[in-house]
Amino acid sequence: MNTNTVKRKLCKFFPLFFIAVLPFWSSCSGYLDNVPKGEKIPTALEDFTEMIANQYQNQREDISQALILMNDRYISPSSLSYYPLWKANYLWDENADRIKLNKSDETTYYNGYGAISTANLILENAPSATNCTDAERAVAIAQARILRAMKYFTLVNYYSHTYNVSTASSDGGVPLITSAEVGASYTQPSVQGIYDFILADINAALPDLPEKSSNILYADKATGNAFAARVYLQMSDYEKALKYAQAALAYNDSLFDWKAFYSKNQGVLAKEGSYQKITSPMDFTFCENYNFCHGSSSNQGNDLNLGVDRAARFEPGDAEFLSRWKKRTVGSETYYTAMTAGYYNRGGMTTTEVYLIEAECLARLGKVNEAMAVLNKVRKARVLDGYFKDLKASSAEEAIRQIRDVKANALILTIVPFCDARRLNMESAYARTLEKTENGVNYTLSPDSHLWTMPFPQGAVDNSGNGKIAQNVNQ
Repeated sequence: MNTNTVKRKLCKFFPLFFIAVLPFWSSCSGYLDNVPKGEKIPTALEDFTEMIANQYQNQREDISQALILMNDRYISPSSLSYYPLWKANYLWDENADRIKLNKSDETTYYNGYGAISTANLILENAPSATNCTDAERAVAIAQARILRAMKYFTLVNYYSHTYNVSTASSDGGVPLITSAEVGASYTQPSVQGIYDFILADINAALPDLPEKSSNILYADKATGNAFAARVYLQMSDYEKALKYAQAALAYNDSLFDWKAFYSKNQGVLAKEGSYQKITSPMDFTFCENYNFCHGSSSNQGNDLNLGVDRAARFEPGDAEFLSRWKKRTVGSETYYTAMTAGYYNRGGMTTTEVYLIEAECLARLGKVNEAMAVLNKVRKARVLDGYFKDLKASSAEEAIRQIRDVKANALILTIVPFCDARRLNMESAYARTLEKTENGVNYTLSPDSHLWTMPFPQGAVDNSGNGKIAQNVNQ
């Protein structure tokens, strides 16, 4: 590869220019003719693979509007007044023109495609990179494929209709970009096309993923199997989802002891009138991690607050809930304030998610007692002894409803409850109308509402580069 080609590709990597990774930018000519002091043009494999660990860009998953639509985070009246798109989603306004409103809420889109561009660059350059063995090249390519597949999964579950085997081939997907070249052309396949691409990346990556990655920001075999389980569950392929979930659990089946954590911090948490923060345990060393990916920011910070209606859906004695949130009234606002600060694995895979994938798949396949045993194993690590009783189910439907409720709480503030709600809304046995009361007004969100699909940012549609983007919703 000649120097000019490398320069064209690498204009996307310097942090100040991270948004320019998108092919919708026509050029960044001349930028690398004068490489910034302290930077270098990558040639060695390590130069490329280190880019995966860029936590602000590549290990970040901002799904704010999904959390807001689910009402999984509390939004203050002042924020509702200031952010009209937030208000439309939070108050389930069917008449709002979210396409028109979505001119500034672009992080999900650009951050996702920024990480995809990083993966594409590695895939293009790893075969000719220096200072590495063939085995190391294979690992780098596999880890880049998993990074790319994970980002496409988020994007297609955010901006497209959820996977439905009967409509996936006609439902519009998201832009499919396979080159890191500036101004590269791209297509917008169907939802089925995007899922096929994701599965192709997973299947190509799994044989070459390491048994254990060098650190938690890189995929290994446990990560790849866990992610495959998530994808197949979303496609309602329960046999394959179960197979991959159990493969992942064979590598790591640890569950964090929330009861012990709450007991250790109970003195601080229970102190009346005090809202002193404790350190989040869900950081890079969290025993449940398969891989780590930040939420809206890579910086250390406070957890997100919960609304009163949302807090009421937690099981009595849920030690994670009691550790993370505490009821508070400030002026005219009453909500559950965050009691932890630190790092949160909101975008990565964890054992709790995989156990609950396993549980649902077992129930779907008629193994209800086994499914409930898995569910109760997860709950045993979370529910205080004085409250804990084994949940029981006499049918698959009853089991799945209970699994869903536990999962929505255990994985709150991740994309998983949003994906599950969209998926289960397609089945009459599990479809739910969300309800809440805000300032004396009752609001509802129907399972077939168009609000469940987010509109592409208008800036991306208007400046689509060497391709064309079609909205998947009308408003």
